[in-house]
Amino acid sequence: MIELHQFPSKMGVPNLSPFCMKVEAFLNAAGLPYDVVKQPDPRKAPLGKLPMIVDGQVQVPDSHHIIRYLSDTYDIDLDAHLSAPEKAVAHAFARMIEERLYWIFVFNRWVDDNWPVVKKGAFGKLPPVVKDMVPRIVQGKIKRDLEGQGLGRHECEAIYAFAKEDIQALADFLADKPYFMGDQISLADITVASFLCNIVQVELDSPIKQYVLAHPNLDRYQQRLAPQLFPAHFG
Repeated sequence: MIELHQFPSKMGVPNLSPFCMKVEAFLNAAGLPYDVVKQPDPRKAPLGKLPMIVDGQVQVPDSHHIIRYLSDTYDIDLDAHLSAPEKAVAHAFARMIEERLYWIFVFNRWVDDNWPVVKKGAFGKLPPVVKDMVPRIVQGKIKRDLEGQGLGRHECEAIYAFAKEDIQALADFLADKPYFMGDQISLADITVASFLCNIVQVELDSPIKQYVLAHPNLDRYQQRLAPQLFPAHFG
């Protein structure tokens, strides 16, 4: 049985990490049986981050490598129906989401207005001294990461303007299609739906959530795919 090691579920979503949600979405879309191992400490994973899977004697970290490993090992190709140009478009959208939109909602949750709520939800059950010290350390690292990535050098208004552009692009491309690339689920949906569910279903308000909700097609899409890709949570 495949083991999915990920953070415990919090704040109304299967996982606060959209990358953990992405792997779980793939496992369900591919029909692969798995057990969830709740792991609050990412330092115990090979790369010091989650998700990771354990498949027999094999450990695989990183959502991209996990999905590639599972696709190769179990002969699964969710993109078999796509042409090469369609795969290229899907790849570009995934990179947009994972390399820019992701950092914007990291900023929103770990630096901007939602930080007090996230801090309480993520660290509130730690012992008294530790629950004050650990959040400062984690937030400090995230601020440095945002600065190094470049997003953290912008003013708040500019950061959310980037999110608005990305979400508009998703809405325009999805249009009225049932799935992101057409009439059949593909790897693009694994990424897009995981991130949109994480933004909309989480028990936090944010400019990013409001941008998504301003596009009814995106909201309908994530509502429809949530029980399909996360049946244990939204089924």
